[in-house]
Amino acid sequence: MNKKTLVIGASTKLQRYSNMAMRKLTNYSHETVAFGLREGVEHGVTLDTELKPYKNIDTVTLYLNPKRQEQYYEYIVSLNPKRVIFNPGTENPEFYTILKENDIEFEVACTLVLLSTNQY
Repeated sequence: MNKKTLVIGASTKLQRYSNMAMRKLTNYSHETVAFGLREGVEHGVTLDTELKPYKNIDTVTLYLNPKRQEQYYEYIVSLNPKRVIFNPGTENPEFYTILKENDIEFEVACTLVLLSTNQY
């Protein structure tokens, strides 16, 4: 099942986990959009440097530390995703509370592992 995914904290650097996640998401045929600090195209995914009003986002997967996430709370909630994945190093109890208040599920997990074990 295709789960449209927004990668926040996306990177054009191949060694970054966000980049690996974009590759794996596209390999598993999930429609993928990405937001990062630098423009580029990786694995057929255009990295946007401006926040866009994406539609029908199933999952937001985060690759930003908790302090850097704060400026995106409202934006992520406005997308009304079904869930937000907090990858290792992105755990953020403050944001969990905001997501709960907005009936958005969240998961503290690794996108790469979820995909590899068919739990995505």
